[in-house]
Amino acid sequence: MEPHGSGAASVETGLPVLDHLLERLAHYARFDLTLEVEPGAAEAEVAEAGSALGTALADLLRADAARAYGFASMTSSEALASVVLEVSDEPFLFSNVDLTEARIGGLGTDVARGFLERFAEGAGVTLHVRLLNGTDSQHVLDAIFKALGVALAQACSTEGGRE
Repeated sequence: MEPHGSGAASVETGLPVLDHLLERLAHYARFDLTLEVEPGAAEAEVAEAGSALGTALADLLRADAARAYGFASMTSSEALASVVLEVSDEPFLFSNVDLTEARIGGLGTDVARGFLERFAEGAGVTLHVRLLNGTDSQHVLDAIFKALGVALAQACSTEGGRE
């Protein structure tokens, strides 16, 4: 992964929905991302992808204590989501989003929560995800992953003294 790239992504998790969301994240974060997850159960693939991405970003996020946070609000059609992250010794996901009953591409979207939890643990961040508006599950997920991308770009920015 190249954190200061063009937003190009080559993602193969075995789950087209997750591939799309990670491509959105890479685009909005301007990360060049290559991620391939060994096929398995959907929940295991999602967890592995979240952990791998978080671990890949952990050192970069901790490189500058003064810039150890990011925040963004993004839309996707009617959905509006806000993401705030901060480097933390007690990583955790706090979210008001409940998509356990939704299905996208035959996949229960509650696995997105699993991805975000493992990402927060791997990256060592406290992650707050708030859905401010939206009912369409795909739009909600797009807005969340776009906002996460922008927040990560901010937290990994070279501005403010980072090389």
